[in-house]
Amino acid sequence: MSPAPPAPAAPEPVSVVGIGADGWDGLPAASRQALQSAEVLIGGPRQLALLPGECAGERVPWPSPLRPAVPGLLAAHAGRRVCVLASGDPMFYGIGRTLTEVLAEQETPSTAAPQKPRLRIFPHPSSVSYACARLGWPLEDTEVITLVGRAAGNLARALYDGHRLLVLSAGAGTPAEVAALLRAHGFGPTRMRVLEQLGGPRERTAEGTADGWDVPPADPLNVIALDCRRAPGTPPLSTVPGLPDAAYEHDGQLTKRHVRAATLAALAPAPGELLWDIGGGSGSIAIEWLRAHRTCRAIGVERDAVRAERIGRNARSLGVPALRVVHGSAPAALDGLPTPDAVFIGGGLTAPGLLAACWEALPVGGRIVANTVTLESEALLADCHRQYGGELVRLAVAHAVPVGGFTGWRQAMPVTQWSAVKPPATSPSPSSRPQESEQP
Repeated sequence: MSPAPPAPAAPEPVSVVGIGADGWDGLPAASRQALQSAEVLIGGPRQLALLPGECAGERVPWPSPLRPAVPGLLAAHAGRRVCVLASGDPMFYGIGRTLTEVLAEQETPSTAAPQKPRLRIFPHPSSVSYACARLGWPLEDTEVITLVGRAAGNLARALYDGHRLLVLSAGAGTPAEVAALLRAHGFGPTRMRVLEQLGGPRERTAEGTADGWDVPPADPLNVIALDCRRAPGTPPLSTVPGLPDAAYEHDGQLTKRHVRAATLAALAPAPGELLWDIGGGSGSIAIEWLRAHRTCRAIGVERDAVRAERIGRNARSLGVPALRVVHGSAPAALDGLPTPDAVFIGGGLTAPGLLAACWEALPVGGRIVANTVTLESEALLADCHRQYGGELVRLAVAHAVPVGGFTGWRQAMPVTQWSAVKPPATSPSPSSRPQESEQP
C-alpha cells in the first residue's frame, strides 16, 4: 500500500503593517522586520513611497477600484511573502477589514485541525488616536464618521448641539464640503479644526467656524474635528423615533409623528437589520429605522415616481443617504430583494398577494407591522390577527386647536395597527382583498 501523498503546505500568512505620516521612523521593530522580509509589498503610492530601499520586495500599487482587485492580487502572488501597507490602524476603517472578509470567503469548511491565521496584523496609532491626543478629547466619548467612499450626507445624522465629532476626510476638499453641509443644516456656528499629516513632520492645524470657513484646500491626509453648535432657531432632531413632521418634505402621504414612533417601537430596529418599507410615501419609517443605528439597512418601495424621488431627498437631508429606494408596485417590486428582518406596510395593503409575499419573505423571528385607516383594510388585519396572533391596536391622536376664543380637541383619523413575529411553524399565508392604497 503506497503512502498517502503529503498534505499541501499551508499558505504563507499575509502581513498587514500600519504606517503613519512619520513613515519608516515611526515603525516598531516587528513592523520593520515584516516589511524587510516581504517578497511583495502592496499599498497605495503614498504609503509605498515612505519605505526605504532596504525594503527590497516587489512594490505593487493598489488599483482602483480596490475591493474587486483584492482576490486577484492575492492569487497572483500566492506562495510568496506578501506584506500589505495600511494607513494607521489597519483594522480601523482600513484595508484589514477588506482582507479579513476576502480571506474568509476563500476558506473551505474542514474538520481538520485549525490552520494558522491567514493574516498577521501590525497596528499603528490611528489618525483618530492622534487627533484625540492633540485635542485632549477622550477617545471613548468621541464619535467618528468616515466620508472616505461615503456621501457627506451621512454626517447629518450625527449633528447635535454640544456633540464632538471626528470626520475622516476623503481628500483636500472635504473640509469645505463639511462646512457647507453644516451651514445647510443650521450648524454654522460649529467650531472646525482640520488636522493634517498627524504624527508626521508636516503636521498642521487650521481652525475656523463653518459659517466663516474660507481655508483653501491643503493636504488630502486630514481629519476634521467638530464641536457642534446649533444656530438659534434651528429645530433639534431627536435620536429616538418620532421626528417632527416638519422635518420631512411630503405631500400629505406621511406616517404622522406619534403613530410613527409607535410603529418603530413595534418594528424594533436592531443593529445590522434590514427593513422593507412598502408604500414608502415620504420615507419616514425607513429613515427613522436607519437613524436608529449606523449599521441598520432599509429598502423603501414606492410606486409613485415623484414620491420615490422625494424619499431619496428626505433620506439625504436627514443623514441616511444609504436608503435604497425601489420604484415599483408591490408585490412585483419585491422580487429579488434581500431577505428582510422586518417589514412595514404603510400603503397598498390590499394589493393582491402583497401580505402573503411579505409573510413568506420573512425569516423565523422576523417582524411585520401594517397600518391602515380604512374599514376594508382593517377587516383584513383582523383576519391576520385571528390567523397569526400578534397584536392588534388602534392608535388615536388628538391635537389641541383654537375654538373661537377657547381651545378644543381635533381628532386625527384613528390608525389600526397589526404587528406580529413570525414563529418557527406558520399556517398558510395571509389572504388578500381588492387593492386599495393608503398611507396613515
